[in-house]
Amino acid sequence: MHSWTLDDMPDLFGTTAVVTGANSGIGAVTALALARSGARTVLACRDPGRGRRAQDAVRRAAPGSDVRLVGLDLADLASVADAAGHIAKETDGRLDLLVNNAGVMALPLLRTADGFEMQFGTNHLGHFALTHHLLPLLGAGGLSRVVTVSSLAHRFGRIDFGNLDAERGYDKWRAYAQSKLANLLFTAELQRRADASGRQVLALAAHPGLSATELGQAGPRMEGRTWSARLERVTRLYTQPASAGALPTLYAATLPTALGGSYYGPGLLGGTRGAPGPAAMSARAQDMATARALWEESARLTRTDADAV
Repeated sequence: MHSWTLDDMPDLFGTTAVVTGANSGIGAVTALALARSGARTVLACRDPGRGRRAQDAVRRAAPGSDVRLVGLDLADLASVADAAGHIAKETDGRLDLLVNNAGVMALPLLRTADGFEMQFGTNHLGHFALTHHLLPLLGAGGLSRVVTVSSLAHRFGRIDFGNLDAERGYDKWRAYAQSKLANLLFTAELQRRADASGRQVLALAAHPGLSATELGQAGPRMEGRTWSARLERVTRLYTQPASAGALPTLYAATLPTALGGSYYGPGLLGGTRGAPGPAAMSARAQDMATARALWEESARLTRTDADAV
């Protein structure tokens, strides 16, 4: 059986793509692969300095590529709205692919600029709002895709509508799992609404398995546990590299036969590593009543129109 690799990616010349969190890890690998395949690629990054270095790295690795940079802080809804405006200019009003990749994991209790619990606010609400603001661009030039990066951890998540803001208790791993479950519920509801309205959008999700990135080091560093951050680096010996972890995202982004609402991930060892293919979702991730309720609540929290799709 053929295993999908970067060599299977189609020619993307003439298309436009946006990748959030494109300055490191899976986002950086994803952006480079898209640029090498010919897509005009917009790097949406929170840190301007790291974003410029990532942009330079893509240009060196993919000479002649069209790579742009836009500032985006998903933990600030004003920044999200502002970034969407800049993206519209950089893409000439047409967006073929949006990769909702950026995220945070297992942080101590922190708040976004708008007062949301940081993991739910960044991983879900920030991307929810960004996708909303970019809806006028999606489908403008034909079928577009929105690929949202979830996690194996979604299996342990549940949406606690009574404590989304963590005012009634906080556990960093439960909050992370909830945010990753929210990514899948968002994907399902986006596809349902796109189908109902006739919008030319494929909503898909992917997860990287167990991949070596910087994601797990931020929390320990914030808590002053440098030993834990060092231990996390050691665990990379047992994970696959970011170059492999990005394959499911790129698979979802470019597979010609992908169906809306699909979820992709590594195919070996319980989804932890290997070539990309269909991935298993928890029962909670397939609960459309929860997906609709989460969509409505997310629109209220982000002050966006729930019926825009």
